[in-house]
Amino acid sequence: MYSWYRSTTPGGRRAFVATFGGWALEAADAQIFGLVLPTLMALWHLSEGQAGLLASATLVCTALGGWLAGFASDRWGRVRVLQVTIAWYAVATALVGFAGGFESLLVLRCLQGFGFGGEWAAGAVLISEYVSTRYRGRVLGAVQSGWAVGWGVALVAFSAAFSLLPATWAWRVMFWLGVLPALLVVLIRRGVGDPPVYRREREPVSWTGIFRPGLARVTIFGALLGLGSHGGYYALTTFLRKTRGLTVLSTTGYLAVFITAAFAGYVVSGIMSDRVGRRKNIIGFAVLCLLSLVPFLLLPLNNAGMLVASAPLGFFSAGMPGGLGALFAELFPTEVRGSGQGFCYNLGRIVSAAFPAAVGFLSAEIGLAASIAVFAGAAYLLAIVAACCLPETRTAGLPDLADPSTAAPHTVSR
Repeated sequence: MYSWYRSTTPGGRRAFVATFGGWALEAADAQIFGLVLPTLMALWHLSEGQAGLLASATLVCTALGGWLAGFASDRWGRVRVLQVTIAWYAVATALVGFAGGFESLLVLRCLQGFGFGGEWAAGAVLISEYVSTRYRGRVLGAVQSGWAVGWGVALVAFSAAFSLLPATWAWRVMFWLGVLPALLVVLIRRGVGDPPVYRREREPVSWTGIFRPGLARVTIFGALLGLGSHGGYYALTTFLRKTRGLTVLSTTGYLAVFITAAFAGYVVSGIMSDRVGRRKNIIGFAVLCLLSLVPFLLLPLNNAGMLVASAPLGFFSAGMPGGLGALFAELFPTEVRGSGQGFCYNLGRIVSAAFPAAVGFLSAEIGLAASIAVFAGAAYLLAIVAACCLPETRTAGLPDLADPSTAAPHTVSR
């Protein structure tokens, strides 16, 4: 990745900074809610059902925002949509700090979600078109690692705010700080332009373009891959939050281990994607995700044991989405690349919104551990099957570029 960064154009370097920064700051804004939710539940006497509705509604709106932003980036430009989505979620996050109760919080969280989903869709397609095939996997993996960085930033801000301020004000200050990503829009407006391949290849598009003959099969299996990746992740995190009365998830030590492992997982997945291929990398991480769950299901771990076992789980669960960006970019031609990436990556978020409730329902019949095993196993098996049904794109690269693994990042063929 560093070789690419040194050799690419100034526009490519600025695009990387913008997309990495946008993803990291989005992660910080997104993680704030999970950190302050216990405080809100205590202050406003929210029920578990209301807390679950807030999480599910945000996921659904995030998915819808990703689809819409992907299509918009094809029609109106990658950079313009990236600017709008970053400004959108920054302002919406700050407004959450003024919420006065459950109803207003629900509305504002939904508005946040639209911006969250849109930022990834626009940012991922932007940087994927600046990067040559040789480095695309590791660069997209590095961009994804920004999520772990943003998570860490949110954790530090949370610790500082709740140490210095009373809880009634600390949670509001946390959200007000979420307006800071809007400053990134200034950088993007000053120095980042749409990739040459997009400017040369753009054509009028329809929102149904990803289902046209020749692309429908790729779109369907790509969406199933996204569903399996997200579904498995949400099944695993549901287990960690509910099993054995676990409290370690809310501790700084656990989160530090998990976040560090996740950062490494994103980066390593990107490198392996370039070395062994997009499909093999994704399949390998899916299998390892299931294996890393075994200690949690079979061993009587205490909080110290959970701390140790969380490292491989964080690494492998991050590696799955870390490998999706390059594959999805290379599956679709330029005129529908944003639409395709946005749809495939985000479909799983809608379905995953129902996972916590489904896990709870099944666990009443067969137990929580068995229920998680069923859902996580089904999700990652679906991801493996879907990956096997998609073409390997590492050597072909973007459909509109001629041999990008050896050509300059902006080489284009008609």
